[in-house]
Order: sequence, then C-alpha cells, then structure tokens
Amino acid sequence: MPRFDGQVALITGAASGIGRRIAERFAAEGGIAAIADLRLDAATAAAEAITARGGSAFAVAMDVADEASVDQGVADVLAKHGRIDVLVANAGIQIVSPIVDFPFADWKRLMAIHLDGAFLTTKACLKHMYAAKRGSIVYMGSVHSKEASKLKAPYVAAKHGILGLCKVVAKEAAEFNVRANVVCPGFVMTPLVAKQIPEQAQTFGITEDQVVKTIMLKDTVDGEFTTLDDVADAVLFFAGAQTNALTGQSLVVSHGWCMD
Repeated sequence: MPRFDGQVALITGAASGIGRRIAERFAAEGGIAAIADLRLDAATAAAEAITARGGSAFAVAMDVADEASVDQGVADVLAKHGRIDVLVANAGIQIVSPIVDFPFADWKRLMAIHLDGAFLTTKACLKHMYAAKRGSIVYMGSVHSKEASKLKAPYVAAKHGILGLCKVVAKEAAEFNVRANVVCPGFVMTPLVAKQIPEQAQTFGITEDQVVKTIMLKDTVDGEFTTLDDVADAVLFFAGAQTNALTGQSLVVSHGWCMD
C-alpha cells in the first residue's frame, strides 16, 4: 500500500518551487495534493500536471495572510474530500535589505506571509485534525530558523518564530494525535533564491558567482545547493511518521551548512 494512500495534504505556496515538488511527491505516494496558492491559474496548472502523470491533485485559491481566504480554502478542501491529514505550511517570500533601509511595510508583508500564514493555516486545519484524532503539520523553516544572515531581518525573525509555533502546536495537539515539525532547508535554487543572487551582488559589490560561492554555499560540505527532493524527503518523512516520538522536532537539510 502506498505510504499516503488516500490521505489529503494541504500544501501552501505549492504552485511552484519547493511546494510543488512536495505536492508531486505526495501524490506519487498515493496521496491527494491540495495545491494552495495565491495564483490560482498556476496552482491549477501544477495540479493538472500531477493528474496527467496519474497522481491526484487539485487547486485551491488561498492568500495565507488573509484569515477569510484561509478559512475558505480549508473549507473548499473539506467540501471536496472531507478530510485534511497533512498541512504543509510552505508559502513564503523573500525581501533583502539592510535593517536601516528596510521599509516597515515590507517587514509586515513578509512576516504576514510566513508567520501569520503559518498560524492561520494551522488554526484552520487543527479543529478538523482534532475531530479526526490524527494529523501532521509540517512547517517550512530554514537554516535561518537556526542561524542569521545579513539583509534578512524579517525572514530570520519569522523563521525563528516558526520553531516556537511548532513547539506549542506539538504540546497542544499531542492529546489529539496530531504532530508538528519543521523542515529547515539550506539554499535551494528556486525563483525565490535566484532573485536574491543579483540583489546581493549589487548590495555587496561582488559578482553573482561570488554570491553563490562565498555567501550561499561557502559553509556547505560539498558546495552544493539543497535540492527540491532533499526537502521533499524530509517533509514526507515527518508527514508519514506513525507516532509522536519526533513531534516538536526540526530537521536541517543543508548539505552541512548548519549542523544542529
């Protein structure tokens, strides 16, 4: 029997990048991937691609920073399949700037998507997981949940906050057999990361190649980017756990950049 046979996973920010790969992998192992994204057309295209390969997926419109949108998206998933077994809170953005120049509006926007989004999707899903007496919540953290880098104040603050939220959920939800974990990737070559390379090159006055070698990958053991499958492996590991033994724990996936 496939590992996630018939289970439903709500994956936010899943129209592209890490979220899409998690959705593809979840569906490949028998699950049903609810691809939640602000861009419904892109989410629909991702779901159709999975379906064309024999998997099961569907698109859900969702702005994770808006409570009404989150609640409606969760209701749409439940109306279609009647269950949510896994929540992968993955949606995120990146904005880089020195603190002294960081617009407060950008700070609030980034925090809303990462931290408010994790809270709102958790709140909306937990009541249904509690009723079912089972479930798994996997948050997308970062090495920046453990470490810090210049130019990324709100991102680092939000990703540290995700760890705290996860630990509280793990304690509150244990009696309902619901687990919570955080996956903390290093740099993955997604559009989010690719966008940072020229931005940091300009800020630091170095070449884009130097950004990759001397900033992004300098502390890895092999000079390699973390891959989409590296991250998906860790997410599915937590989502498929059978006991509370690992609830509240985080797993760093960074080619040795951060060893926790």
